[in-house]
Amino acid sequence: MNDFFKRIIEQLSTFWTKWSVVQKAIFFAIVAVSILGLVMLVRFSASPSMVRLINSPFTDLEQRDKIIVSLSEQNVGSKVTAEGYILVDDENTAKKMRSILIRDGVITADTDPWALFDKDRWTLTDFERNVNLRRAIIGTVEQHIEALDDVDSAKITLVMPEKELFVESQDPPTASVIITPRPGSDISTNRKKVEGVVKLIQFAVQGLLPENITIMDYSGNVLNDFAGLEQVDRLVLTERMLNQKRRLEAQYTGTILGSLRNIYSTKRVEILNIEIDLEFINKQIETEEHFPITMKEDDPNTPYSEYEGVPSILESSQAENESFEGTGFNPEGPPGQEGQTPPAYKDLSSLVGKYEKDNEIQNFVVNTRNISEDSNPFKISRISVAVAIDGIWKRKYGDNGKIAITPEGSIERIYVPVSDEDLKKSRDLVATAVGYDKGRGDEVTVSHIPFDRTSEHEAEDAEYRRREQIQQTILFSLIGLAIFVVAAVIFRIVSKEMERRRRLREEELSRQHQAMREAALRSAEEEGIDVEMSVQERARIEMQENAINMAREHPEDVAQLIRTWLAEE
Repeated sequence: MNDFFKRIIEQLSTFWTKWSVVQKAIFFAIVAVSILGLVMLVRFSASPSMVRLINSPFTDLEQRDKIIVSLSEQNVGSKVTAEGYILVDDENTAKKMRSILIRDGVITADTDPWALFDKDRWTLTDFERNVNLRRAIIGTVEQHIEALDDVDSAKITLVMPEKELFVESQDPPTASVIITPRPGSDISTNRKKVEGVVKLIQFAVQGLLPENITIMDYSGNVLNDFAGLEQVDRLVLTERMLNQKRRLEAQYTGTILGSLRNIYSTKRVEILNIEIDLEFINKQIETEEHFPITMKEDDPNTPYSEYEGVPSILESSQAENESFEGTGFNPEGPPGQEGQTPPAYKDLSSLVGKYEKDNEIQNFVVNTRNISEDSNPFKISRISVAVAIDGIWKRKYGDNGKIAITPEGSIERIYVPVSDEDLKKSRDLVATAVGYDKGRGDEVTVSHIPFDRTSEHEAEDAEYRRREQIQQTILFSLIGLAIFVVAAVIFRIVSKEMERRRRLREEELSRQHQAMREAALRSAEEEGIDVEMSVQERARIEMQENAINMAREHPEDVAQLIRTWLAEE
C-alpha cells in the first residue's frame, strides 16, 4: 500500500516538474474555483428556503408596507423581491398569515383571490382543477365582454355548485357581473345590447340560466331587470314605428313623383302632403293544409302524366247491423201492483213491430301540412295624399313670327291650365300607386294650382334681353366691319388710280422732254453744231435703243414683261 502511494506521489512530482508556469497557474485557479463553489453550495443548502405569501406581485407600495407591518406584528420574517413578491419562511407560515391578512382586510379587493392557487405542484386535486376551470371561464368571459365597444371594463363573480347525486338537490350556477360603460354608450338603456351580454354569459357557462344572471353598472343599477325597461321598450317601439312610417311615406312619394313627373315635367308636380297611418300588430298565423296522397309519381321524361293520387286512404272501418221484430216488453210492477208504464206506451204493448239499425264508421287518412308564420308586424290603416299640378306657360308670338314683348320689355306669355280630364286621370294614377281603399277611409286629392314662376320668368326675360343685346352688338359690329372693309377697298382703288395717273403724266412729260431734246439734237446736227451730252444722257439713249431693238427682235417677251408690270401695279 505504501508503495502504491509512493508511486502516485512520484508520478505527480514528475508531472509537476514537467508543467510550465502557466499550466501550474491554471491548476491552482481550478482548485480555488472548486473550493469556492463547494463553500457556496454548502452555505445556500444550509440556509432556510422561503415561499411566496401570495402568487401575485404587490405594485402598490402602501399596501405592501401594510402587509410587511402586519407580518412584523406577528413576528414573521419577510422579504420583498425585485418583482414585488413577498416571501416568508415556510408554507405553514404563509397559510397562517394569508388567513390573518384576509381576516384583517389588509389584502384588498384589487388582489387576485385566485392567486392563492398559483403554485407549482407535482399533482393537482379535483378542487384545484375546478378552481382553474372557473378562473379560465371567468377570464374568457371578461375578455369577451370587454371586447365590446360599449363596455370599458367588466368584473365577474361565478358560483358553480358541486354536483349532487339527485337533480332536485342540485343548486344552479349563478353569476354576478359589474360593467363600466364607455362614455357615450347607451348599453344602460338599450335592451338588445343587455340581452346580448346575458346570452354571452349564459352560453359560456354550462347550466347557467338567464334568471340567475345579474348585471349591474358602477352606479348599482340592475341592467338586466327588463321589467324596468318597459318605458324604454315603448320608446324604441315608437321610434321604430316612426321610422317605418317615414320609409313608407318616402317610398310612396318617390313612386308618385316618378310617375307624374314623367308625364308632365319635373317642376310642374309637387306633393303637398302624404300621411300614412300605421297600425302595428303582433300576431302569429297557423294554417293547416290538406292535399292528395300521391300513389304514383309523374315521370318527367315522358310527354304524358303518370301521376296517380287519391284524396284519402281508408285506415280503419267499423260496421254494426241491428234488427228486431216482435212485440215490445213493458215491465210491470211487483205482483198485485199496477205498473208505472204511461198510458200512451201501455196501449202499444200488444202491437207487433220491426226495427233495423245499420251503423258504419270509417276512418280515412289524408296528407296534412301545418304552417305557422308570423303576420306582417304592421298594416296601413289610412292613407291621405294631396298632389298639386301646375299648368303650362306658353310664349306669345306676333304676326311676323317673333316673340311678343310687353311694353316693360318682358316676354309676353299665356297660361294654359290643366284640364279636368287630365286631373281625373292623374288622380286615378295616384290612387293606384298608393293602393287606394275607400273602405279604410283613404283620401287622394289632385288639384290644379298655378305655381309662382316669377323668379323663373324674370331669369328667362333677363336671359332673353341679354341674348338680344348680344345679337345687336354682333350685328352692329359686322356692319361697322363691312363699312371699314368697303372704305379700305375704295381708298385702295382711288390711290392706285391716282398713282397710275401721276405716273402717266410723268411719262408723258418725260416723252415730251425727250422729243424736245431729240429735236434740238437733230437741228444741231443739221446745222453742224457739235453738241456734247452728259454720261447719264448717253446711258439713257443707249438703254432706249436696246429696248427698241429687243422689242423688235423679241416682241413676245416684251409683251409678257409689260403684262407682269401691269399686274403688279
